[in-house]
Amino acid sequence: MKTVIHLAVLWMGLSTTVMLSQTQQAGTASKAEDQNSAKSGDAAQAANLPSDYVIGADDTLHISVWKEPDLTETLPVRPDGKISMPLLNDVTAAGLTPLQLRDAITEKLKKYIADPRVTVVVTGMNSRRIFVTGEVTHTGPMNLLPHMTMLQALAQAGFTQFANPKGIYLLRSENGKQVKYPFNYKEVVKGNHPEQNIELKPGDTIVVP
Repeated sequence: MKTVIHLAVLWMGLSTTVMLSQTQQAGTASKAEDQNSAKSGDAAQAANLPSDYVIGADDTLHISVWKEPDLTETLPVRPDGKISMPLLNDVTAAGLTPLQLRDAITEKLKKYIADPRVTVVVTGMNSRRIFVTGEVTHTGPMNLLPHMTMLQALAQAGFTQFANPKGIYLLRSENGKQVKYPFNYKEVVKGNHPEQNIELKPGDTIVVP
């Protein structure tokens, strides 16, 4: 009888150990999947980045230095246009392309590291924004994607039931003056007036009456 009880207790202990191991493995796999998903999202955004993209305040940068994990990190560009890095302290990032910033960081690191290999990737294009206001579902600032048009921005913003698609207009600052560009959504989606579906620029404001 004692032998049977001992075997039962041993079996229960082994079962608990197996279940805990499976739970830990599942948690580790889930965490790895989330990390891979986040990396895929960053890679996709980096792939869509124009080669002449100029870094601005509020952008997010991933800076990696080969074989230097302490110098590899994801950093926000501060409102003053600078980032803070170990060894280098403040480095100006705004106004430079990723390649120009890479070269600048590489040159500064040569004082501390032999043959530094630096990679700069923009993972958050937060400095390039437009604004959508009026009868839209999502009002306020919107990240400006490369080559985004009026139609694409409105598709992302969505209309309320009270929107007047024929009376939409774009406000843009040009040479210190505000210029108004009309946009007839009904006509553009039919393929008419393609010249109204202009490519947007940072700071543009779309108004949906």
